[in-house]
Amino acid sequence: MEGILRTSVAIDGTDATDRILTLLGRSPFLDGVRAVLLDGIAVGGFNLVDLDRLYEKLQRPIVTVTRRAPDFSAIHAALRKYFPRDAPARWRLVRAHPLFRLATPEGNPLRVSAVGCTRAEASVMVRRTTVRGNVPEPLRLARLIARALVRSDTGKPA
Repeated sequence: MEGILRTSVAIDGTDATDRILTLLGRSPFLDGVRAVLLDGIAVGGFNLVDLDRLYEKLQRPIVTVTRRAPDFSAIHAALRKYFPRDAPARWRLVRAHPLFRLATPEGNPLRVSAVGCTRAEASVMVRRTTVRGNVPEPLRLARLIARALVRSDTGKPA
């Protein structure tokens, strides 16, 4: 691990991509970033990351990893119900890059998408960065750190 960066996004907002770009853009670690791994494309509820825009601006491969197969019909219905004005745009982000199945030693396949690299390259990246379990170490550590930043008594950020 080279460093830790932290930002926040609006719950169900539309600022996730901009916040990631700002965070990485002013990071002293950007030169060493060879790829960006994301735990899915949704952060803060339905605040969706535009993977194409992220790749275009950073010129680094973008790889998403999802532990379970998404229920796309439920996601589409929720987008139409809760975001009627911009549901089509959000849905395009959800479906822009098909997920592919990646087998793991533990038997629980991951779902992965890739922008700026091939499926084979994304698969190698996920496998090489997985140390424990079946989730890449950067994502496993990010989850642990995020949980530590949330106060257990209130569930709110520390």
